[in-house]
Amino acid sequence: MKAWRQSQILDVIDKEPVSSQEDLRKKLSELGINATQATVSRDLKELGLVKRAGDGAYVRPGTERGSAALDERVRRAVASLVRSIERVDPMVLVRTDRGQAQGLAEWIDRAHLTEVAGSLAGDDTILLVCRGADAAKIIESKLTGMVKG
Repeated sequence: MKAWRQSQILDVIDKEPVSSQEDLRKKLSELGINATQATVSRDLKELGLVKRAGDGAYVRPGTERGSAALDERVRRAVASLVRSIERVDPMVLVRTDRGQAQGLAEWIDRAHLTEVAGSLAGDDTILLVCRGADAAKIIESKLTGMVKG
């Protein structure tokens, strides 16, 4: 139960800003996970989560979510590594040169794009599973814009 609860905490903070333990406890309750404030506090400590300076939301250590520096690194990586983009609703297939897909997928994952539910990377192909057809169109547009500069 503890591992599941902690994985759900990470999922919640990756999807939306949560700035208090009580808000996090309520979000967990909405997911059917009943936890006391003390339990949530211990989980936050064990997970090593920290508060982001700008808005006080919990984030993973070293996460630069929403930062201009991260956005620029992702843009440069996409621009230099992507060879083609194909949308297959609600997914986006990204092709790279050999050996480049996993590293680029990690940068995309770090960007915490709200439209992307998850990614799978092989040697030269990334499959982005999006949160619906509209989200896939947005991601295709964002990536294409990065490639074209």
